[in-house]
Order: sequence, then C-alpha cells, then structure tokens
Amino acid sequence: MLLDLFEKTLKLPLKSKVVTQPYVDFLANQYELNHNGFHGIEHWFRVLINARLMAAEVGADIDVVEHFALLHDVMREDEKLDILHGKRSAEFAEALSGTWIQLNLFQMKQLTEACRDHSMARLSKDITIQVCWDADRLDLGRVGKLPNHTYLATKIARDPKFMKKAIERSKRSFVNYDFR
Repeated sequence: MLLDLFEKTLKLPLKSKVVTQPYVDFLANQYELNHNGFHGIEHWFRVLINARLMAAEVGADIDVVEHFALLHDVMREDEKLDILHGKRSAEFAEALSGTWIQLNLFQMKQLTEACRDHSMARLSKDITIQVCWDADRLDLGRVGKLPNHTYLATKIARDPKFMKKAIERSKRSFVNYDFR
C-alpha cells in the first residue's frame, strides 16, 4: 500500500541501523502530544520517507537524516506554536548520544543543528542538514499548506514530480480508521 505512494521503492537502507522498533517505541513514549496529531508518529515516518529518498539522490548522511526524522518534533509541547521545540529536541538528541544515538561528533553537530533550526525558515549549505529540513517541509500538506519553494534548497525537493508525490503522501494516513 505504501509503495503505491511513490514510483520507486526505497532501496536504501535495506535494514536501517537507526530505525528500530525499540527506538521508535522509546521516542513515542517521550512524545507527550497525541501520537496521531499533526506532529505525531505518522508525520515522523513521512519525513523519514522523504529524507531517505532525498538522501539516496544527493548523498546526505542517512544515519543523521533518519535520526532527524524521528527526533525533530519529539519534544513538542504544543501542536501549534512551540518555538522552542527544536532547541529541546536538539538537547534531547545530545542527551541520547552514546546510548540510542551512535554518531560521531560531526554527525551529532549536523543532527543537533538540523533539529534546533528546522522550523526557523533557514537554508543550509550542509546537504545533510538541508535534506532534513526539506524532508520536513515537504510534509506541510498534512496541515493544508504547500511548501514554500524559497525554503526548499535541494534539487530533488524542488523537482515537480518529487514534490507532487511528497505532497500527496503528506495528505494521507498510514492507518485506515474506517472500521466498518
């Protein structure tokens, strides 16, 4: 079913070193808002799909973008205005370094910067950080917004076909709540 959402299947990574059930469960237990809300688990996984696809195209660090996808909103305290959630997520990532997060110092710097500044309408010269931000911005359809081209910096994120698929994905749920 999910494979219908995009033309090619995800080939990288076949088995993620980052995305494991225990890690997702741990993060879900940390998340204090509704798991089905705008910034909940389905959002994390759509950002993950976007990030994996883009990382494969542009050579971004897959481990960093996978951690970002799962962590960037985990410290939110409000679904609407929470300007410090990125900073809290970056601090949380630092606290997990050496346990749940096994990255070198450079990768940790990328991850914490990506988390801290992801909602600040910035661009980065670092391709890995920009993939993180573009992956998140391409999921704005879930809240009825289209991504602003000004803040999409990777060529793949600006590609009309890729953007169309990401926006379609952003408006869908992974779970079918129709129990009839």
